[in-house]
Order: sequence, then C-alpha cells, then structure tokens
Amino acid sequence: MSEISPYLIRHVQLDANDISEIPKPELGNRYYFIFWWLKIPLGHLYVERDDHTNFKEKILEAILPTLKNYNCESQQLHDITISYNNHDFLKFSALISKVLSTYLSKEIPAKVEVSVIVCTHNRSESLKNCLQSINNQICKPAEIIVIDNAPPDESTKNVVNQFNNVIYHREPRTGLSIARNLGVKLAQHPIIAFTDDDVMVHSLWTYNIWISFESRKVDGLTGLVLATSLDTESQQIFEKYWGFNKGYEDIIFDLNFIHSTEGVPRVWEIGAGANMAFKKDVLVKLNYFDERLGAGASGCSEDSEIWYKMLINGYKIHYTPRAIVFHEHRKEIIQLKKQIYSYMRGHVASALLQHKQNENLGYKSYIFNLPKYYLLLFRIGFPTYKFRYRTLWSEVKGYISGINFYYRNKKKPPLTL
Repeated sequence: MSEISPYLIRHVQLDANDISEIPKPELGNRYYFIFWWLKIPLGHLYVERDDHTNFKEKILEAILPTLKNYNCESQQLHDITISYNNHDFLKFSALISKVLSTYLSKEIPAKVEVSVIVCTHNRSESLKNCLQSINNQICKPAEIIVIDNAPPDESTKNVVNQFNNVIYHREPRTGLSIARNLGVKLAQHPIIAFTDDDVMVHSLWTYNIWISFESRKVDGLTGLVLATSLDTESQQIFEKYWGFNKGYEDIIFDLNFIHSTEGVPRVWEIGAGANMAFKKDVLVKLNYFDERLGAGASGCSEDSEIWYKMLINGYKIHYTPRAIVFHEHRKEIIQLKKQIYSYMRGHVASALLQHKQNENLGYKSYIFNLPKYYLLLFRIGFPTYKFRYRTLWSEVKGYISGINFYYRNKKKPPLTL
C-alpha cells in the first residue's frame, strides 16, 4: 500500500483576506481548509492533490449553507454571491458582518458561572495543554475541576498544582462516568461543561456555552470539534468516518427528534462528550451518568445515553458550532483500532440499555440487524468507504463484545451510591 500523504490544515480568516488574495492550494498537496469570519467558523473544504480546480467557487459553496443558518435571506445570499464573484471585498465583508451581527456585537464578560470538568487518566502532558487553553480564554469559567481517575502515580496532581485556579480531586474507582459523576457532585455552579484531556478549547468556548444557555433556554449543549492534525492514515480515517465534527449550523434537539426520526433516534449523532455542557440540576434529576457506560466500563456512549434520557424526558439540547474545541486524533492505526473497538462496544451496550427503557423505539432491532450491514460492506467491497476496511474487524469485535457486556451488566444499578 502506498504511503498516505497528510492533509495540511489551513485556517482561513475570510474577514481578513481580500477574496482575490486567498492563496490557491499548491499542486501535489492535500489540504483541509477551515473558513472563519472573526471567531465564527463558516465551513470546511477538503482539497485533494489532483483536484485543485474551481477553488474559489468551492469556498463559496462551503460557507453559503452556514450563512443561511444565520437567517440570511435569499436576497442577501444572492448579494453575497455576486459581491464574491465580482471580487468586491468591501461589499462582501459588509454583507456578511450584517448577517452575523447578532453574534459579533456582544459584550463579553471576563468570567461566567460555569464549572468546567476535565476527567483524566494518566495523560498529564495532554492535560497541561488542555488546562492552559482553558485559562487562556477571553471569558473564563468560574471554576475548573480536574478529576484524576484511578491514577497510577502523582503526575496528574503535579500538573494541576501548576495552576492555582484549578481544583484537583482523585477518584480511585476506574470509569469515566464515575469520574464525571464526582465532578457533577462537586461543581458549585449551575452550568457544567465537560471537555477531555486531549482537547484544547477555543478562546470563546466557555462564553459560547454560557450564552447559549442564557439565550436559547436549553438544558444541554454540544459543540463543534475540529481536528488539530490530519497527518496520518489513522487520523484521516477517524475524521472522515468517526469524527466529532457535526457541522456549522445550529440544531435544537427535543422530543420531536425521538419520535420523528426515520429509523431509530440516532442520539449518538448529537455531539461528542469532549465538548458538552448541561444544567447541573438536569443531570441530578436524571440520576447522573450511567456508570455501566463509558471508558473504563462499556468503553463509550455514556454521553449519548444521557442525551437520550434528556430528550425522552422533554429536555432540549442545542448543538452550537460556536462552542469550539480542538481534538488530537490518535496517530497510529493500532491506537485507532482500540478506540473503534471501545466505541462500538459502548455503542451496542448503550443502545440495548435504551431499548430496555423504551421498547417501541427499535434499538434492539437496530443492533441485531447490524451484522447484515457488515456483510453488505464485505460483499460490495467498500466502494464508498475508502479505508473503512482498515478498522472494520475492530468494529465487529466491539459489536460482539458490546452484546456480551450488556447481558452481563444489564441488571447492575446504573449508579454506585
């Protein structure tokens, strides 16, 4: 197999560049462009080494759906397109600034009533970068809590001691849900935001979480997760087939999502646990995270299970592309295979637990029909799933393990008191 070439990630500030001066991709390279207007992401674009044609036109195609999300009227979209094609940067800039004005003119407080919780296990260097990014924000959280889950040594505590505004707690019992539940109980503020130790947060992450709860009157939130690098085959597979990027348009999830979705409600598509937030009282009312799920237990899906419980109980979740974090995907295939195994194991266990809560939603049928899907992939030879075969066996093994895990643990209580 030929060596996989990297995607060069380029963040392009459209507000700072004359349209005619945006540099074209160089032939022979692969690119992943992310387009911004000030602090607001507008879209992304993959450019392959042999497909550099119509680059300027593709930029416009990437950002127009997002602008429409911001209540951009048809005439405004038309005027933006005309000014872009005519290389009229001043008019283009004025039009987009007007469309985004609601989100660009806010007065940003220095601190807001948000508790940020980072659960970690034996990744002190990554944790240090994460905490630095949280402290470097324009708007800071009122509280930062690190839960050191089943630590093998003092390295995490030593990192936390370098930050005088970070609270350290040790949780000796293994399990991400156990660690998250401890964080919820310790949090002193009404909004709780979670991120992971292999993540760095955007400078307005905490602010955009807080303002969403203030303005949208929602009960939970997920946000945009961008890759920090796409250098290796493993990172590219994850981003394209398993990635956390859920797009650049706002979505409100409520009970209608459960009952109007074709097939089973795909709650796992609501967001990522690396970038989510909740009202504290909602988590308490829902009896916290299910400790049978997540890393250190089933392997994954404690996040999607809590989203499921929120929706069936009438709560609302907002996906916002303005609450942004940057995630470092696993670089090696062997790491990715372990990750996909855990993801599938947790996914299956979670779906079967959800079936137990509501048998009318079809989760059990969905799970036990998945082998047909895998057989189909084998039969058709992955024509539209390039590279998917590299991790498929790990996925299948995770599927089998998830069924076994569910039947071994379904009668255990979801919470350890």
